[in-house]
Amino acid sequence: MLSNEDVLFHEYFSEWIDLYKVGAVRDVTLAKYRMSLQHLKNIAPNVKVSEMDRRKYQKILNLYALTHEKQTTTDFHHQLKGAIVDAVDERLIQVDPTRKVVIKGRAPSKKKIKFVSQFDLQKLINHLDLTDEINFDWLILLIAKTGLRFSEALALTPSDFNFAYQTISISKTWNYKTKSGGFQGTKNASSKRIVQLDWKTNMQFAQLLDDFPDEKLIFVRGRVFNSTVNNQLKRHCEKCGIPVISIHGLRHTHASLLLFAGVSIASVARRLGHANMSTTQQIYLHIIQELENQDNDKIMRYLSSI
Repeated sequence: MLSNEDVLFHEYFSEWIDLYKVGAVRDVTLAKYRMSLQHLKNIAPNVKVSEMDRRKYQKILNLYALTHEKQTTTDFHHQLKGAIVDAVDERLIQVDPTRKVVIKGRAPSKKKIKFVSQFDLQKLINHLDLTDEINFDWLILLIAKTGLRFSEALALTPSDFNFAYQTISISKTWNYKTKSGGFQGTKNASSKRIVQLDWKTNMQFAQLLDDFPDEKLIFVRGRVFNSTVNNQLKRHCEKCGIPVISIHGLRHTHASLLLFAGVSIASVARRLGHANMSTTQQIYLHIIQELENQDNDKIMRYLSSI
């Protein structure tokens, strides 16, 4: 690791990424670190590690926040902070400049709808063209019924299904973002999991995959683009007269409906393959708060009856 007092902060961050992140995080995560590095070069090309203090660090964040939303600025801050904490430990920086930092950012843009109601989901499923041959509508159905990530669903082969026990084993993902494709590891250790299937979906896929080679990819025929499947899903939503959601929105819909049905946060987190329950709580905070309000009403009604 560079230790010269004249080393620029973006140089230190670049070498820190190479040393601690290359080979330790997924390619998509590494790309985000590289993007943050590019922003840092543009914002603070001449700031040295030895000069970094609270004022300089806050100015870096403020400049970044001018063109980014608050959540994106928070992510940028967390990535820089990882390197800064190590620089403090190495005594390249005397005092942690990230202490009491203020996160700013542009007003958030109008968010797309992340999930639909059970009634709308049923309308969507009824509209799918579930033929005797594998197509992307089957992929849409499977994600809606399991909450799998897009890359997890693409990596499936018939050998991942256990129709006797109505389960799917998730142990890999498919790298759809590159031309060459290929299998990759799961997002985290918790993403390796067994997902239970409902009897109807289990029966449908058992029939669909009856003569399908065990190790052949079910949904991949050449390169698969996320946009292609999202556009197909969009057409279905528009024809059904329901809000347009994305493939990832089907995952949110799946989790939301389970929470509204009274399934515990722990069970939903395990089914989605989240690293911990706090991730689930953060993503679905609005739903959890609504459920808590319903619980409070139940508690008050019960106590009033005593």
